[in-house]
Amino acid sequence: MRPKLVLFGDSITEEAFGDGGWGAALAHHFSRTADVVLRGYSGYNTRWALRVVERAMDGVCVEGKSPMAVTVFFGANDASLADRSSGFQHVPLPEYQNNLRAICSFLKHLWPSTVVILITPPPIDEDGRLRYPFGDNPSGLPERTNVSAGAYAKACIAVANESGIPVIDIWSKMQQFPNWEKIFLRDGLHLTAGGNRVLFEEVVERLRNAGLSLETLPADLPLFYDIDPNDPLKSFSN
Repeated sequence: MRPKLVLFGDSITEEAFGDGGWGAALAHHFSRTADVVLRGYSGYNTRWALRVVERAMDGVCVEGKSPMAVTVFFGANDASLADRSSGFQHVPLPEYQNNLRAICSFLKHLWPSTVVILITPPPIDEDGRLRYPFGDNPSGLPERTNVSAGAYAKACIAVANESGIPVIDIWSKMQQFPNWEKIFLRDGLHLTAGGNRVLFEEVVERLRNAGLSLETLPADLPLFYDIDPNDPLKSFSN
């Protein structure tokens, strides 16, 4: 059975198999070595994710098997400002950290050998959020800010460090590039094809650091150039 890579997160994960998506890129990258399983839930915060994680992971693997890795990518909704239009999605910072700890603990208890990778929330382009609001926004103020997203990113990194879990600081990574606001974010929050590419490369790097790469994972069935043209069926005898 092929190993599995599970993507667990909010809308940025739910969209991961769209055109140019980071999940689609992972599926292509591991096309002969692993299956990518999508568990993305638009609008979810860590409070809701913790409530459903058991159901979300049910059936991912047959009994007795574990995925090779799980990405946990929440925080963009938790970081919504409590007094603005998406306040019902807000989760206070201490609870956010406790929820991440509990989600990761559940996954490691369920699958002790699985690599769990945390991903911070992305940066926020407040101009983009004002131009592409979610529903009514009578205040005229962005429901998310980059300062708030940065605080949740740092909190996510702290949980990863204390737990010995790999982490992708996508909040900082994207801001290393000029004009990141428009190059990587299509609406101030969700990723463009360029933003998806940055995240894909970061996930591949963390997997490689954990010993999971095209060089270490066996191919599913013989590769074409390994098939003997004089006796093709010999390659499938085992």
